[in-house]
Amino acid sequence: MKVNVPYINLPMQWKAEREFLLPIIEEVMSSGDFIGGARVEDFELSVSALCETDFCVALNSGTDALVTGLVAMGIGRGDEVITPPNSFVASTAAISHIGAVPVFVDVVSDQSIDASKIEAAITKKTKAIMPVHLTGRMAQMDTIMEIADHFKIGVIEDSAQSIGSKFNTKSSGSIGQVGCFSTHPLKNLNACGDGGFLITNNRDIADRVRSLRNHGLLDRNTVKEFGYVSRMDALQASILTYRLNKLESVTLKRQHNASLYDELLDREYCFIPEPDSKIFNTYHTYVIQVSNRDGLKRYLTERGIGTAIHYPIPIHLQPAAKNLGYKLGDFPVTESQAGNILTLPIHQFLKDSDIEAVASTVNKFFREAE
Repeated sequence: MKVNVPYINLPMQWKAEREFLLPIIEEVMSSGDFIGGARVEDFELSVSALCETDFCVALNSGTDALVTGLVAMGIGRGDEVITPPNSFVASTAAISHIGAVPVFVDVVSDQSIDASKIEAAITKKTKAIMPVHLTGRMAQMDTIMEIADHFKIGVIEDSAQSIGSKFNTKSSGSIGQVGCFSTHPLKNLNACGDGGFLITNNRDIADRVRSLRNHGLLDRNTVKEFGYVSRMDALQASILTYRLNKLESVTLKRQHNASLYDELLDREYCFIPEPDSKIFNTYHTYVIQVSNRDGLKRYLTERGIGTAIHYPIPIHLQPAAKNLGYKLGDFPVTESQAGNILTLPIHQFLKDSDIEAVASTVNKFFREAE
């Protein structure tokens, strides 16, 4: 039986919010105030309050948050940054863009960086660790911070997928020196286009990123250093401020959907990481690990169920990473997961019956194969 369960449903989000967003869009467009200004500042203050940090700097993307964050931390050419190879390419690209060197460490079964392997990867050139809070599930930040403090190196959190997540009550992005977020349309807190922001408790870092996002200008006519064009526009900031007030309900619905999957999916066929009492998971994605992943994906697609793979080719095996010198077999857990991971629909517009249909179809695929 064919069902209709889209992987994501942005048209449904627009339908639910249209009457509220249209006046916001009208107000911004009528004002002629499109870049910077009070609307962007209001968004930054709202994020700081949510994440319990002193500063937030709104930017044009999560990638720019990583790039400017690394630069503001004093990391540059030849410095090494430790990170996992199973993230979206932006994590490693940001390190490479500033001339630094990505140093990969394998992951554990829940796809988070293996903290027990970090210390062995530290050299005299290591300047920072970049954990990636993939899927909304945070990495083991207590161990990571202990290592960073011991070796006196920085921590920049790639929190692109984990707005609202917590580790031992501390918000994602607020534990290291810098936290970097994306507001891409597919994120839990999503703009109607690209966007991102950086949070920190360090005033010097915040001030430098504010300058870097606007060409490095000190004022209209004075450039202290050559920067970037990475300003969040007022329209996206206004939409995000509206959606920030809905984030708690979005998170609760995604957590509900995840709990239902946890209950219904047959663990004989699906590996699902166990919940960790230290982690408040916001479920940007819901990822299972299965045998015959590609066959299952085709089976679900044929029956009207959308899925995704995050990510089928690890970064160390990408053509762009060839110069880093890694090869197949260097990170066996990451490589094994890359062939087994499948992301199921988790968005807040799903009904319980949708989750039940997806889980039932997944279970049926494996039982029919026996």
